[in-house]
Amino acid sequence: MAVNLLEAFKFKMKNTAIHDLDPRTKLYFAIIITIISLIFNDIIPLLIIFLALIPLFLIGRIFTQWLITLRSLTFLAILIIVLDTLFISFNLGVAMSIRLFVLVSAFSLFFLTVHPDDLSQSLIQMKVPFSIAFALSLAVRFVPTLALEAETIREAQMVRGLELQKGNIIRKIKNFIPIIIPLIILSIQRAMVIAESLESRGFGAQKQRTYLYPLKMKLKDYLTIIITTFIFGFLIAIIVTGGLPSWIYFRFPF
Repeated sequence: MAVNLLEAFKFKMKNTAIHDLDPRTKLYFAIIITIISLIFNDIIPLLIIFLALIPLFLIGRIFTQWLITLRSLTFLAILIIVLDTLFISFNLGVAMSIRLFVLVSAFSLFFLTVHPDDLSQSLIQMKVPFSIAFALSLAVRFVPTLALEAETIREAQMVRGLELQKGNIIRKIKNFIPIIIPLIILSIQRAMVIAESLESRGFGAQKQRTYLYPLKMKLKDYLTIIITTFIFGFLIAIIVTGGLPSWIYFRFPF
């Protein structure tokens, strides 16, 4: 499950309208979607937001990778529904599960279509300190490597007789310890190698950095931001004035 979830952060290079948007535009869109999904606690509006994101994944030709990510969240979504049903209500559990899918989908759209180098450059142009932007970009860049290593360790442990799918939930969690520990050790070793490499190259010695291909906002970026802002403002105005239709607040009778 965790390995498949990392697919949400694996950049896919493709020539689509979504990929061609500026990273700052997609980040703004992801943040607005996050805010809207946090405003609503009902099933219907969250479901509408979720369904509205599907065409974007189809346009970006990353629908399959997105489905893999959602499938990895199935167990967590079911767990949320069960716990909320036991302690609060079934309707809240369903709404929170849909919200989980919306939040992951919004940022999956961002990370699947933004190259780590463009992510770093866009953050720097937003006045984020270079060290922070570089660290975030580096973390995103090594997500695919981390997923591949986790899968390799899992297969190696299964060859040695480790049974990951047998036993109760507690037993299954304990079975992942032989995978997590080697993964942590490998990650620490890689971090040390990267630190030495950066130090040998004089990381941070030059305060002002230039880029071969600087990012520039295009007309479609400004239009996307304007439309997203308008929709967000329109929703806020409707919520404040109480203009939402009654069917928006639909709840299951149990």
